[in-house]
Amino acid sequence: MKIKILSPQWGHEHLPLGGFLDKIKLAGYDGIDTWIPTDHNDKKLLFDYLQKHEMYMVSHQHRAEGSTLKKFKASFIKNLYECAGPAPLLINSHTGRDYFSFEQNLELVDAAQEFTVKTGIKVVHETHRGRLGYSPQMTSEFFAARPDFNITADFSHWVCVTESMLENFKPIVDEAIKRSYHIHARIGFEQGPQVADPRAPEWGYALNNFLTWWDQIVLNNAHIGRDILPITTEFGPEPYMPKTPFSVEPIVNQFEINCYMKDLIRERYSRI
Repeated sequence: MKIKILSPQWGHEHLPLGGFLDKIKLAGYDGIDTWIPTDHNDKKLLFDYLQKHEMYMVSHQHRAEGSTLKKFKASFIKNLYECAGPAPLLINSHTGRDYFSFEQNLELVDAAQEFTVKTGIKVVHETHRGRLGYSPQMTSEFFAARPDFNITADFSHWVCVTESMLENFKPIVDEAIKRSYHIHARIGFEQGPQVADPRAPEWGYALNNFLTWWDQIVLNNAHIGRDILPITTEFGPEPYMPKTPFSVEPIVNQFEINCYMKDLIRERYSRI
């Protein structure tokens, strides 16, 4: 199995796309985790760049709109087909709403699976606040209902929502590990989805917890013979990134931290 480490575009929207792609290539990333550009020229630039440099992409579906199921579902399906354009490794989806009923969100899961059957492109549902997978308890219901329900493991949201390091959710976490096709490698803590700096010793306990979960995901994907496991270093900008009080300055550099995570992950799983 090959692990491909991807950079998020999130937090770098102010940069020209071509310059950002050069930046992550020079930094040693294998590809990018991002949305499909709305600008035609940027879309062509992105698709051509990935092909030319043999880089990988996870498409990010987060644009689905609508406060009702009918409106959201139509937008959701439209956006999935848009995300399929560059033939991504998979589509990472912000699926549903936390205020939709279980049955409504399940309808969206089934629509995503129908899309996968038609296109051959896997949709994985990110464990994200405000979405159907906002908590381990809720996500476990989708696990029970659909054996083909798979996730992007972003456990930073779960530790924040449950105000814990998931000590009381081991059976659900074990199942989530088996269902993970993609990792968002951000370290959360009991009161937030992102620690200030994963290099700081005071966050060592959180880093070690997350590494333990990721180790198991990597080993499970290798054991079942998956060809590629994408991992996105997803430390984000403000408001995820704390700022120095009375200023607009982030306390640390987002790209520097993500590169630190990239190097840590690459070294840790170099023998997989």
